[in-house]
Amino acid sequence: MISIQQMNYIVVLSEELLFQRASERCFVTQPTLSMMIKKLEQELGVMIFDRKQKPIAPTQHGKKILEYAKAILKQKDQLFKTIQEEKEILSGDLRIGIIPTIAPYLIPLFIKKLTTNFPKINFIAEEINTSLIIDKLKNGQLDIGILATPLEEKNIEEIPLFYEEFFLYGSTDFNKKYILPKDINLNQLLLLEEGHCLRSQVLNLCHLKEKLKSNFYYKSGSLETLKRLVEKNQGITILPELATKGIDKKRIIQFGHPRPVREVSLVVHKSFIKKKMLDTLYREIKNSLPKKLKENSRKYVVKI
Repeated sequence: MISIQQMNYIVVLSEELLFQRASERCFVTQPTLSMMIKKLEQELGVMIFDRKQKPIAPTQHGKKILEYAKAILKQKDQLFKTIQEEKEILSGDLRIGIIPTIAPYLIPLFIKKLTTNFPKINFIAEEINTSLIIDKLKNGQLDIGILATPLEEKNIEEIPLFYEEFFLYGSTDFNKKYILPKDINLNQLLLLEEGHCLRSQVLNLCHLKEKLKSNFYYKSGSLETLKRLVEKNQGITILPELATKGIDKKRIIQFGHPRPVREVSLVVHKSFIKKKMLDTLYREIKNSLPKKLKENSRKYVVKI
C-alpha cells in the first residue's frame, strides 16, 4: 500500500537530487530512504528516478507521479489545518482590513462586546482602501476585509453583512420629502478623493461623467469633513446610512424608489481556513447592527 510517507520521500528526493541530503531532510538513513522509494516503484511498476544520471533525475513517469504526490501532500496539510481549526479554542490573531467610510461607524458597534466575549483573540484592525485590502488578502497579510461589494474578484469570497441606504445630506431649505439622482445639483456635490469606493458609487448613482463646475474644490478622505462642510452650507454630499447617526435630521433627504443601497460584506480569500473566527465575527457584527439595517433588503445595490 502506498503511504503518505513514501509520497514525502520522493518529493524531497526530487528537490535534493541526492539520496544523502534527502535522507537527512527526512530524518532517516540513506538505505531506508532508498528501500522505501524502491518499494514504491515496485508497487507502481515504473521507475520514478533515473539513477544512472548524476545527479539523479525524475523519469517521464516519475514527473507525473511527483505532480500527484505534491498535490496529495498539499491536501494532507490542508486537512490537518482544517482539523486543527475545528479543534482549537478561538484564539490567536485575527487581522482585519476595513475601509474608512465604514470603520468609524461600524467598529464601535461591535468591538467592545467582541473583545469581552473572546479575550483570547487578538483583533488587529487597519483602516485602508479597497484595493489595498484585496492585495493584502491575496498575499496573506490580512485575514478578513470589511468593505463595500460586489467586487467580482477572482479567488475572493464575499459574505454580505447588511445593506445600508444612501441619503442626500444638504440644506435645511430643501422642501422635498424624497429626491431622485436627477434632482441633485451636481455643482454643489462634495465628493471623497479618488481611491475611495464610495466616491465611485456616488458617481455611478448620479450618472456623473462630466467634470463638476464649481469655484470650490476640496479633496477629502473623510466623510466627517464633508459633513462639517455641508453644515456650513458649503455644498451637499451623499452619505451611507451608518454615517447619518447623530447629525441634523432636517438636512437628510431620502432617495425615492428604488432606494439605492450599498452592500457591506465580510471578504476573505477562498483559501481562508479560520472558519470559526469568520463565523464569530459575522455573528457578532450582525447582532450589533441597528434594527433598520438588519431589515434592509438588497433593493438597488449601487455598483462600485
